[in-house]
Amino acid sequence: MLISYNWLRELTGTKLTPLELRERLTMVGLAIDSVDEKDGDSLLDVEVPSNRPDCLSHVGIAREVAVIEKSKVQSPNSKVAKTEGKASDFAAVEIEDTELCPRYAARVVRGVKLGPSPDWLEKRLDEIGQRPINNVADITNYVLHELGQPLHAFDLKKLAEQRIIVRRAKTGEKLTTLDGVERKLDPEMLVIADAARPVALAGIMGGLDSEISLSTVDVLIESAYFDPDSIRRTARKLGMDTEASKRFERGADCENVVNAQTRCVDLIGEIAGGLATEDAIDVYPRPQPVRSVTFRPERVESLTSLRVDAAEMDRILSALGFVSAAAAKDKAKTFVVPSWRVDVGLEEDLVEEIARHVGYERIGSELPPAAMAGEYQPAEIKRRSLRRALTALGFDEAINVSFIDAAHDEVFALAAVPQLSKHSSLVSLNNPIIEDATRMRPSLLPGLLQSLRHNFNQGTKDVRLFEMGRVFVGSEGNELPHESESLGLIASGGASEQDRAQATRELDFYDLKGALEAAIAAVNLPALVFTGAEVKHLRAGQAANISLADGTVIGSVGALSETISAGYKFRQRVYVAELNLTPLFEIAEHEIKYEPLPRYPSVVRDVTLLVGRNVGFTELVAGIESEEIDDYRGVKLVGTYEGQNIPGDKRSVTLRVEYRSDQRTLRDEEVEGRHRRLLDSLLKKFNAELH
Repeated sequence: MLISYNWLRELTGTKLTPLELRERLTMVGLAIDSVDEKDGDSLLDVEVPSNRPDCLSHVGIAREVAVIEKSKVQSPNSKVAKTEGKASDFAAVEIEDTELCPRYAARVVRGVKLGPSPDWLEKRLDEIGQRPINNVADITNYVLHELGQPLHAFDLKKLAEQRIIVRRAKTGEKLTTLDGVERKLDPEMLVIADAARPVALAGIMGGLDSEISLSTVDVLIESAYFDPDSIRRTARKLGMDTEASKRFERGADCENVVNAQTRCVDLIGEIAGGLATEDAIDVYPRPQPVRSVTFRPERVESLTSLRVDAAEMDRILSALGFVSAAAAKDKAKTFVVPSWRVDVGLEEDLVEEIARHVGYERIGSELPPAAMAGEYQPAEIKRRSLRRALTALGFDEAINVSFIDAAHDEVFALAAVPQLSKHSSLVSLNNPIIEDATRMRPSLLPGLLQSLRHNFNQGTKDVRLFEMGRVFVGSEGNELPHESESLGLIASGGASEQDRAQATRELDFYDLKGALEAAIAAVNLPALVFTGAEVKHLRAGQAANISLADGTVIGSVGALSETISAGYKFRQRVYVAELNLTPLFEIAEHEIKYEPLPRYPSVVRDVTLLVGRNVGFTELVAGIESEEIDDYRGVKLVGTYEGQNIPGDKRSVTLRVEYRSDQRTLRDEEVEGRHRRLLDSLLKKFNAELH
């Protein structure tokens, strides 16, 4: 938002230079992005926080400057000079939906002469980026930037029956706004209507049919307060972002409605002439209650370590508009919160106001006192072990925001929360911080894929990333969303090694699978079970479900599907995995047992089997161990072969079986007998052949 230095100087008499103001305002929480010179003025580009709508005006910024310089704001004191008649004699106002419009004021000015604005007004608006239109429209824009209250001027004769009705739009209604675009309305949108049709989008933009023009003689000046959520929803749905909507959707000052209108009518009488009504039609059925906060001065030091005199605290709060109502017990005070400070409701808010004007840089750093020893949170040791293991395997940790674009809806299987997937829903944000990020993430994969694309765009093609964080899935009814802790992995490119400039091979499915197994082993948890499966976001034939020993599915791993890869414009194979850590962390760790080194040698036997392509190594291991062969110690995979001289539905698998006794050295005939029994069992169970 652009703020004119000359305008601020008129309001406060500031002696600070524009660059000094930039420094001082930034230090109290109003960051100044730049200071530019234009036509003998300096323009401060103020980054106003979303919770400070009171600073979306010159008077709002002037209050902060006045506190800094210990001065006062010279707010305009308006009084309409020429008046005649009651507003109700010329117009009527009705509010049908007082929830979305708690207050609406209308005042009529007759006999105005529309034309160009005086030079000083055009210059002031042009400096802050507003295009001059005509004197009446320019005055409404001037007051908006001066006091922060959006206003609108209607041509009174263009309003059917000279009536204003504030209501929800009807199904199928349309409105052509001032920008010439026809808008399709729905019953969730609030409109300003006359006796026949909508004439404006409430709090956003006026309608073309009721626009003032050079032929306008009588104008109706609107000043109102609209529900912030309603304005925000309508503006987003219609893709509109106006000066009015920016202020209403953050929270305007409901008590400033008539004051700003009076200022506007006063300037119209001065610049465009005309005769104003003696009063305004002010429909305000349920006035907002006065808000107050109890404040204990000693809380400033206890929360911030700042020692501030009581008189200085009172000066800061008073200059910001907080009025001391009465002293409470125990030296506490009660302050009435000004109507423009919609962000204040707690004692801590007042402490923050004092702290930012005393100086955040003066706050000391110290550890909070504690009477007990610290301890790790549940599962924290396991998280650390996972991070160490994955880092040792060449993965870098990624940290992404918890909000994602709605474009990812239904793209990824909820592998990390399978027990909820059938009845789950996506969690939407009512007030998203980022316009395109309206969903709480149900998966870590969208964020990891975005990180991968960023690396690719920066020229890094060999990428291995992991992320641990929470994922969110909606629940039935009004219950809070379900949260699960998830682990996501992504890998693409070459398998680079330390001190090697060039990758020796490309990463594949088994790199990611092995990383998961190694990480789980590092946490001393039971081994995971991998089973081939069809997963929505993974390539067919290169995807597997991840389960616990009891069969509970907790995730998936595989190659990213071609459709998603094409959407991200990936030109190389990408492998992803996601794991629900919540049930894993609930499992007790294995008890670590130590054994002496074996005293007697092992005997190994290799066997090559021709088995169906659907038979996996895990199944072969399970088949071997189910036989409970005496002195059997384990089996390892030597390799597989598919190709020439092997049927298309078969593959050759070579296993290495180990035998060893703890009492003596095994004889060859004993090993052969045990091994023959094992082979006969495998050939029968898997319909296999020796190869």
